[in-house]
Amino acid sequence: MPTSTPDPADPVFRLHLGGKMAVASTVPLTSREDLSLAYTPGVARVCEAIAADPDLADDYTWVSHTVAVVTDGSAVLGLGNIGPRAALPVMEGKAVLFKQFAGVDAVPICLDTQDVDEIVATVRALAPSFGGINLEDISAPRCFEVERRLDEALPIPVFHDDQHGTAIVVLAALRNAATLLNRKLGDLRVAVSGAGAAGVAVTKMLVAGGVNPDQVVVCDSRGIIGRHRELTGTKAELAETTNADGRQGDITEALRGADVLVGVSGGQIPEAAVAGMAPGGIVFALANPTPEVHPEVAARHVAVVATGRSDYPNQINNVLAFPGVFRGALDARATRITDGMKVAAADAIANVVAESLTPEAIVPSPLDPRVAPAVAEAVAEAARRDGVARR
Repeated sequence: MPTSTPDPADPVFRLHLGGKMAVASTVPLTSREDLSLAYTPGVARVCEAIAADPDLADDYTWVSHTVAVVTDGSAVLGLGNIGPRAALPVMEGKAVLFKQFAGVDAVPICLDTQDVDEIVATVRALAPSFGGINLEDISAPRCFEVERRLDEALPIPVFHDDQHGTAIVVLAALRNAATLLNRKLGDLRVAVSGAGAAGVAVTKMLVAGGVNPDQVVVCDSRGIIGRHRELTGTKAELAETTNADGRQGDITEALRGADVLVGVSGGQIPEAAVAGMAPGGIVFALANPTPEVHPEVAARHVAVVATGRSDYPNQINNVLAFPGVFRGALDARATRITDGMKVAAADAIANVVAESLTPEAIVPSPLDPRVAPAVAEAVAEAARRDGVARR
């Protein structure tokens, strides 16, 4: 097993030596004429043009294809609050994925603060250098306020991938699983295990995609969320909009008769609880590296199983969503990312494999080259339809 101590023979540490990315020029700099065009005096003319018309920055700088990947290091992978410096390898990795899958340039920004006001102020100050902001690995509930305030303040897309990337791919996977089983989304009873950033976003996205909110039950570490509990913030909103039956209890009660389990909590769910689901069910156990229910255990009781891992079929991976979402938003020069754009992204992901569905293949491979272009096109069209595109 790899350890956290650097070992020159370890391929993980060898790959990361010196970092995973670098800055490269897109123009020649081999002559005095090159310098005069790329820098002084030529660059001053471009600056003057942008000063007169700020929208020209989209055409004459990198902002039309560049995003900031911003974290405070408070909720990194399954490692928790490890801080900004330790989060940097993950942010570099995210940036590499942006470039590889969608041709989007991304810059890791790891902030040495976990204060909401400071994060918002810093990102607002940095925003003129970028065409979009990808928030990453910021813990709940602060992540909700950070995203909301930046979305309101900035004229460019702001997207918290831990929330919406996961939610988009879950909706895509559930669409295809329901199709495979000849079910309708509106008829499914859904239990969501986890009420953090991903759980809240998944719930909202499934409802936006056609799941009946009355048929959704969400659990946190204390059990089922409902009006029987004193709650604030996003959990209070969930209590008002889900669990119409007024169920109380733990995840076992939430799963009794349920058609779908979406696990985004990291907590373990006993096999007996899964056995209580309705026949022909669906389990998405997405905690990584240890799913809430082992896929082989889940498969004893349900028809379709997905995880967040690459060594099992049906990997629910954010990389299916975020590169294409930002590519489409940037191409349309969108001012924000709407629910319609997210649903369009989910539909595009689902459609890539819609003609070849099996219980072991309800979503494309993360390496499928068809995904990002399809998502980008769908997102750009939805941006224009929703009135947030500037071209």
